[in-house]
Amino acid sequence: MERVPALDEPLKKSLGPATAKVMAEALDLHTVGDLLHHYPRRYAERGELTTLADLPLDEHVTVVAQVADARVLTFNGSKGRGQRLEVTITDGSGRLQLVFFGKGVHKPHKDLLPGTRAMFSGKVSLFNRRLQLAHPAYELLRGDGDSDGTTASSDSVAGWAGALIPIYPATTKLESWKIAKAVDAVLPHAEDAVDPLPPALREGRGLTELPEALRKIHRPRTKADIADARDRLKWDEAFVLQVALARRRHADTQLPAVARRPVPDAILDAFDAKLPFTLTDGQQKVSREIFDDLATEHPMHRLLQGEVGSGKTMVALRAMLAVVDAGGQAAMLAPTEVLAQQHHRSVTEMMGELAEGGMLGGAERATKVVLLTGSMGMAARRQALLDLVTGEAGIVIGTHALIEDKVQFHDLGLVVVDEQHRFGVEQRDALRGKGKQPPHLLVMTATPIPRTVAMTVFGDLETSVLDQLPAGRSPIATHVVPAADKPHFLARAWERVREEVENGHQAYVVCPRIGDEEDQKKKSKASAEDEAEKRPPLAVLEVAEKLRTGPLAGLRIAVLHGRMHPDDKDDVMRRFAAGELDVLVATTVIEVGVNVPNATAMVIMDGDRFGVSQLHQLRGRVGRGSAPGLCLLVTEMPEASPARQRLGAVAATLDGFELSRIDLEQRREGDVLGQAQSGVRSSLKMLTVIDDEEVIAAAREEATSLVLADPDLTAHPGLRTALEALLDKDREEYLEKG
Repeated sequence: MERVPALDEPLKKSLGPATAKVMAEALDLHTVGDLLHHYPRRYAERGELTTLADLPLDEHVTVVAQVADARVLTFNGSKGRGQRLEVTITDGSGRLQLVFFGKGVHKPHKDLLPGTRAMFSGKVSLFNRRLQLAHPAYELLRGDGDSDGTTASSDSVAGWAGALIPIYPATTKLESWKIAKAVDAVLPHAEDAVDPLPPALREGRGLTELPEALRKIHRPRTKADIADARDRLKWDEAFVLQVALARRRHADTQLPAVARRPVPDAILDAFDAKLPFTLTDGQQKVSREIFDDLATEHPMHRLLQGEVGSGKTMVALRAMLAVVDAGGQAAMLAPTEVLAQQHHRSVTEMMGELAEGGMLGGAERATKVVLLTGSMGMAARRQALLDLVTGEAGIVIGTHALIEDKVQFHDLGLVVVDEQHRFGVEQRDALRGKGKQPPHLLVMTATPIPRTVAMTVFGDLETSVLDQLPAGRSPIATHVVPAADKPHFLARAWERVREEVENGHQAYVVCPRIGDEEDQKKKSKASAEDEAEKRPPLAVLEVAEKLRTGPLAGLRIAVLHGRMHPDDKDDVMRRFAAGELDVLVATTVIEVGVNVPNATAMVIMDGDRFGVSQLHQLRGRVGRGSAPGLCLLVTEMPEASPARQRLGAVAATLDGFELSRIDLEQRREGDVLGQAQSGVRSSLKMLTVIDDEEVIAAAREEATSLVLADPDLTAHPGLRTALEALLDKDREEYLEKG
């Protein structure tokens, strides 16, 4: 008897070249295993209808519904008289219109009679302010498993004989029911699935065997089947990922690194002695964790996360000074020139004469702090490079310019990465490669990360959390300003800005876009209908002009955005920090790290166009001094809209961890674990990092024990195979680079 093929068999062998080509192009599915791991998104119950009220605009959807009515309309078009079929489908509470044109009218007119149930698949669009599907594909649902459709024969589809109809993630080219039929063709190969879970773990946790889980997820007979399958498949994903991360952590402990132990009576002690305030308990605790790591002979890999304004930069600077005292150099990588310049300015100001090593007036024990960015003049750049290679500069702060080949260090001991999510892993890795031995690594983020995400995205890093604000930070009041419903609220917002300025303070106004020729070109391409439905985002240049001649006339207003020359940007920030400007109208270029304690008010225009975490980051720019902060979120969205509710959530709490949870719940899993972190698509299909904390935590524990006992997985060949299959090659490289 011929052996069932392995799951890495190309799909064209089972489905034929034409279908396999569409599967590859539309869904990136290439093998039998890929298709078996393309799980249904949800299940429709035969006889039950799908909710139509919450369909997402501009997305491809599959719905099960009943035809309420259908009518053919004749109209005069540019090519003469034509016909349009309008079909209304219902779920019992809401309605959705389908429309078919031209020659495509006849078959659906015959098929879609009132009372008929069917699956409909298409892209949701808006016409005359009503949701519709234009020319959707459909599959009739008849009686006991018989189905018929626009593209399929009317044979009984074996997989649909049960009560639960799988609805697959689909595309315009490949409807859910076509995927279901392809799954039927390859489902017997599920017997060949290699089980990654050690038998003792699987039995100990009462999990279904993998072949059975695959059968149940695709062709469940009961809801209990779905629950069993999901429990098992979540464990596969969590465990395989955690094993990969545990192996990375284990490998790191085997790497050599130079131990950097703090030296008494050197720069760090001198710096601490001149601080005008006491470090918070949190800062002291995290500093101890970092210093313990730096003192070991394998590289530190630590994630430092903390609320906006919790003093991460102070903790990072003390770590850098400890490394300099121990004879090494430290590099801080910032995502933007504005932030690199800001860090350089604040570090040199905090250090004073301790940052003037080798210079007249510098302290006896001092070092040099240099800035390196892409837009620096040639002479300054050459001097900075020389200071690094000779070791004259103990600390360098820069952008991705630090990563270039020509940048050489005397002895790089510590890399600090600010706002890790803005860097490709390759960039981080390139900088780490510049040490004689792997340098220690400290990754900082001001975006609070729920524990589950820290265990997955940053699972190769030890985590430190700063959740205590330093003394002197002021509360920030946040309010939603509904400009469309209550225009006088917006007028009052500008009055509040003026009041803050009259009291000697400053304000930010944040807009989603810049507003220049580029924007105008994009705008002109949009149709009149689009313009009516979607007003373009408010722009810095337009808003600044309106404020200068309108509600804020007479105040000193300047603009700041990413397309300005770096020198101009720096000049504007210097003037704002010096109190020479009253109002800064900016894009999100001010989102991270900008520190002007005298700025007390922020107005965010089109607040609904920003994410929850981004709004929280922006808000953190005010209330940095002794005066209370005020943040106003301006929106034209109606009160019942999800966007308005999102703004309400931001206004209701200053707890970044709570907001990050809300943010994650509203985003897709791929955004959490996909390109933002690793540059490749997410390998997680069933596991949701926000809901499956217990599974992830248990899997991490099991994985750590297993890798400690068997780092090369010699006794677990099935697990090795799963690592290769579940974590694609690019993601493996990402984990290797850590």
